[in-house]
Amino acid sequence: MSLASPSQAPSSNATSTTTEATTPVIESQHPDASTQHPADSLCSRVAHVGSPTCVGLDPVLERLPAALAPADARDARGCAQAIERFSLGVIDAVSADAAAVKVQAACFERFGTEGYAAMWRVLAAARASGLAVVLDFKRGDIGISAEHYAASARAAGAHWTTINPYLGADGITPFLTSGAGSFALVRTSNPSGDALQSLSLADGRTVAEAVADLVSTLGRSSVGASGFSALGAVVGATKRAEIASLRARMPHAIFLVPGYGAQGGTADDVRACFTDGQRGALITASRSVIYPKAVDGAPWQQAIRDAARMFADEIRVITR
Repeated sequence: MSLASPSQAPSSNATSTTTEATTPVIESQHPDASTQHPADSLCSRVAHVGSPTCVGLDPVLERLPAALAPADARDARGCAQAIERFSLGVIDAVSADAAAVKVQAACFERFGTEGYAAMWRVLAAARASGLAVVLDFKRGDIGISAEHYAASARAAGAHWTTINPYLGADGITPFLTSGAGSFALVRTSNPSGDALQSLSLADGRTVAEAVADLVSTLGRSSVGASGFSALGAVVGATKRAEIASLRARMPHAIFLVPGYGAQGGTADDVRACFTDGQRGALITASRSVIYPKAVDGAPWQQAIRDAARMFADEIRVITR
């Protein structure tokens, strides 16, 4: 059997019954795909909610609310259904305050075809809610393989993807021609990334700066009316000392900024990511929003809703 179009996903209500997981049929393009430039669309969404925030959707079984935990952690179908119900509940909780949601593909793909089908439904629900949708799968390949990756993300309904730029232009360009946007890894928030990204090249630039220059050059051909390119950059909130320099190198790139909250990044750390008010960056928080401590026994969705609102308010303060 095949999965219906992602636009036929179940309701985002966390109590809804998960439909039978099946293998998705990849179409050439999501049937509801917007013709608006991805950067223009994202800027419009940020303006609509009034905060450039993105909630990272990284569902793991061990941290799900007890009511959603699968009966058997070895049952792929039950696990996929559990993380799908949780994800739909998160989308429902954050859609009023967040500009975007970033869906971590690995959390779903580990459960095989059941997980992959669940991810498609989650992506469709996020899109239907009005959220900008980032598929965090960090693909990196060239030629026809890169074209296939880009097509699959577009068919699934993602507005943006994350990509690995270390194969050069051959691994980036196919994503720009798909009609969606992509965030290339430039300066990541993980500490061990320093071992590679901070290395100095013969011309005096660091590896991260060289990748930033590549992103800037390739992105010039896909700048929308907003002044931003369909090729953005992943720049970690934990790399405060380098953010201003990277912004200067990539004036037309929207920054996807992980590392806020649980990883230690603060509102002050990300100020330099923005170019004008709320424009130019999308600040991401995952664990601090989707796994908050419930206050006074509040339902888990309410706790997430409150955390998303607090996160949005924190970023609004520095972008006014």
